[in-house]
Amino acid sequence: MNQKQQIDQYCRQYKITGMATKIEQTVKKAESEQLSYLGFLLQLFEQESLHRELQAKERMLKTAQLPAKSNLDQYEHRDETGLTLQKINTLREMDWLDQIYNIMLLGPSGVGKSFFAAGLCAQAIDKGYKAYFRTMDDILNMLRMKDFARAAMADYKRLTKANLIVIDDIMLFPVEKSQAVNLFNFINQLYENTSFIITTNKMPADWAKMLDDEVLATALLDRLLFRCEVINLAGKSYRMENRKTIFGT
Repeated sequence: MNQKQQIDQYCRQYKITGMATKIEQTVKKAESEQLSYLGFLLQLFEQESLHRELQAKERMLKTAQLPAKSNLDQYEHRDETGLTLQKINTLREMDWLDQIYNIMLLGPSGVGKSFFAAGLCAQAIDKGYKAYFRTMDDILNMLRMKDFARAAMADYKRLTKANLIVIDDIMLFPVEKSQAVNLFNFINQLYENTSFIITTNKMPADWAKMLDDEVLATALLDRLLFRCEVINLAGKSYRMENRKTIFGT
């Protein structure tokens, strides 16, 4: 076994695979630039650090369960929505996340609430935050199954350690009392340490009808709106404006 093979074996044995994949390239660079021993060693560790950061980000993106299109660079800004470029850029800076603020995106179907929420979630992950995208139905099913299914419990544990949770389409459908209580307990447990992005087409006043419990709705909104920026989106539906037809005319 030659030296390169031995180094490669040690790297894989001790799970420093980022260094292993770049060893030959780094050696050539060190030779051409006449790096010192410490400089060469530093470059190896920098390669390993970058590799681990990329792996962590890939794992985070996978568990975030983002929609297929979640890139805010592709967000089609329209003045009619009420969301100015200045507000978009401010939100993308993520200072609000450090301050544990919530965002409520309120408006009719098709104005870009889910796309914008998913984009902010992806941006948070890119900046190193633990962020997840779930529909309200996902959250309710997870809370219902966490004591019986290992996957649901694993997701519950992930979410309880999140910096940011997007809850998409909250209050889209009426919620049974037991599920409403579970949702309240979940948000009550997290709201002091976790930011939420809520997308909804229901005004806060309508939440009591969806939960069939005014007291519970008030308590839930009290926690979500305590430190929250409510953004009302308006305008025509993106989907209706870009509706496809099988006839092409």
